[in-house]
Amino acid sequence: MCYNGAIMIDPTDIRLDDIIRMRKKHPCGGYEWQVLRLGSDIGIKCLTCERKVYLPRSRFARQVKQFVSRGLDEQEVVKG
Repeated sequence: MCYNGAIMIDPTDIRLDDIIRMRKKHPCGGYEWQVLRLGSDIGIKCLTCERKVYLPRSRFARQVKQFVSRGLDEQEVVKG
């Protein structure tokens, strides 16, 4: 189910600067997060309160609901 321009994509296809919506809201009330770090842990930042959180990739894949906007693809970064 897509609404408000959100994009449903495989949660394992993650890019830096993706804006994602999580299944549960943060204690500050925000649902949207920005991806800051990729690796075995995924670093995300709450767009409401600027709090940074690191989640194991497996937990991140379970909790992500949808992508709101996509960051740059690696090929786009190389091209400049």
